[in-house]
Amino acid sequence: MRSTNVTQWLCSALAATGFPGLASASSGKSRTGRLFTVPTSNGPVTGHIAPGTSCVLEYLGIPYAKPPVDDLRFAAPQPIDRQSPYVAANFGFDCPLTPSKPVDYPGFTPQAQRIINSFAAGAGNPQDEDCLTLNIWSKATAGAIAAKKPVLVYFHGGRFSAGNTNSPFYNGRHLADAQDLVVVTVNYRTNIFGFPGAPGETQNLGLRDQRAAVEWVHENIAHFGGDAERIVLAGQSSGGVAADYWAYAYESDPIAAGLILVSGNAFSFPLNAPGVLDRNWDTVVGAVGCSNKTTDTTTGTIMACMRAAHWTDIKAAAAAIRPSASTSILRSVPAFYPQVDNALVFPDYVSRTRQGRYAPLPILGGNNDNEAGYYRIPAYGNGGLVPTDAQVASFHLESFTCPAAYQAAARRARGVPAWVYRYFGEWDNTRLYPTSGAYHGVDLHMVFGGAAAVSGLPTTAEQRALTALVQRAWASFAGDPWSGLTRDLGWPEWDPSGETLVVLGMNNTSSARFVKPGVYDAPCSTVTMAALGTPLPTTTAATGTAGSSPTA
Repeated sequence: MRSTNVTQWLCSALAATGFPGLASASSGKSRTGRLFTVPTSNGPVTGHIAPGTSCVLEYLGIPYAKPPVDDLRFAAPQPIDRQSPYVAANFGFDCPLTPSKPVDYPGFTPQAQRIINSFAAGAGNPQDEDCLTLNIWSKATAGAIAAKKPVLVYFHGGRFSAGNTNSPFYNGRHLADAQDLVVVTVNYRTNIFGFPGAPGETQNLGLRDQRAAVEWVHENIAHFGGDAERIVLAGQSSGGVAADYWAYAYESDPIAAGLILVSGNAFSFPLNAPGVLDRNWDTVVGAVGCSNKTTDTTTGTIMACMRAAHWTDIKAAAAAIRPSASTSILRSVPAFYPQVDNALVFPDYVSRTRQGRYAPLPILGGNNDNEAGYYRIPAYGNGGLVPTDAQVASFHLESFTCPAAYQAAARRARGVPAWVYRYFGEWDNTRLYPTSGAYHGVDLHMVFGGAAAVSGLPTTAEQRALTALVQRAWASFAGDPWSGLTRDLGWPEWDPSGETLVVLGMNNTSSARFVKPGVYDAPCSTVTMAALGTPLPTTTAATGTAGSSPTA
C-alpha cells in the first residue's frame, strides 16, 4: 500500500479505532469535521479534524489545571480533579492581558498592524481568568497509532506581560500536518496574574503554570499519539527565556528531552531591580481599594481583598504602571515580571552555568538578523524614541547573539550538542515597513506556516520551501535532540572553530548555509552575560500610560 493511501486509511480508521486508548468516536459531524474522543486524566476529551489539513486531529482549549479564580487567584496552579467529558472545539480564553496600543510607525505596510495584532495578542480575543488551557494537534500516521510521535510543547512570548495561543501565528495544524510530531501550545498567566510580586506569597505563577501544563502533557499525550519520553520544550522571546529557566529550575527532573530557544534565553533580558515588584503590587492594591485591609490572618487580609476584587479592575490598575527602563531604550522591563525566588528563577545564572547546574539538554537556539526591526516600533510609540545604530548593535549582541552563543558554548563544554541559527528571511507579505528586515518573531512564520493567514497575503514558492526546511529542522530536533539535525539535515553542531552557524533565509533562499559563528558573535568577548543594567528602584511606583514595553 502506498504511503499516501496508508495515511488516508489511518485517517479513516481513526473514525473506528482512533489513537491508543480511544474511548469513542462519533460518526456524526460538527461544523469542523468528524469528532474523536480520547481519555485523559481529567475526563474524555473530544476533538475534530483541523480545517484545511489532510488528517490532523485538533483538540482546542483543554484545561490542564483548575481555574485560577477566587481563592486560587495569585496561587500556584492546582491539578484538575473532575472527570467530566470535554468538547475541545474552540480555543480557551486569553489570560487577562493589556496589549500595547497601536503605533503609527512611519512607513507601515498595509499588513503591519494585522501582523502585530496576531503576534502580540492584540486581536481582541475574549479574556478571562479561567484560561489555563492547552491545544493539541496530531496527524493520523503510523506513529500516532503506536503513540510514538515526538512532542513539541510551545510557550508563547509577550515579555511575560501578554501573549496567547488563539492566533494564526501559533496555530499548530500546519506543522503537525507537514511533520510527524504532536504540537502543543500552552496558555499561562502573565502580567500581575502570573507574576504578582505580592510579598510573602508564591512567586512566578506563570512559570508554575507551564510546569503544570507539561506534567499534564507527560501524563496524557500517549492518548493523542505522542511519546511521553520525547517531549521538547520550545519558546520564543520570553517563551524562550521560560524554557531556558526550566533547565535550571528542574535540573534533576526536566521531563523534557531538549529545548528550542528562539530569540531569547535566560541571559536575554534584565529582571526588575529589587523592590520594584513589591512596590508595583502595593500600587495596584491601593488602586483597587485593598490597602486599608489588615495584614493579619483574619478574613480581612489584603490578599483576601485582592482575590475578591474584579479581575478587570486589577488588570486596569496593573496596566497603568509604566515599565522600568534599562540600559537600552529598546529593552524596558515590564512592571510585573519573573523575579528571583531561588526555586524557578535564580540570581546567578553565570555561575550556575559554569558549574553545570542545569539539566544537560541539547538545544536548538538562534535569533533573527534584525530583531530591533520590531522593537523600534514600541520605542517610537514611547515618545518617538529612535535608537542609534550603536544602540541597535549593542541590543542585538546583549539580548540575542551573545546569549545564544553563550549557551551553545556551555553545552559544548559539557559534551552536550547545540545548534545555533541566524535567520535573514525578508518576505513581502511579512514586511512591517521598508527596512524592518528579519525582525523579532518573523521566523515563527516558518515554524508554524501561518504567514498567509496572519498577513492576508499569499506566500511565494521559495517562502514555502524555506518553511518546509525549518519545519523539518524542528521535527528532526524533536525526534532526536542529540543527533537528529546532523543525521537528517547535515547541520553541524555549534563549534566556534568551524563553519557551524546555520544561516537561514539569506537573500530569501530556501537552503541553509554555514558560516563561522565569529562572523556575528566575535564582539561577544566584550559583552558580560547577565549584566543587562536596570536602574536602582525609586521610592515610589511610577504610574502613567502603559505601552513602552514591547509585548514579544
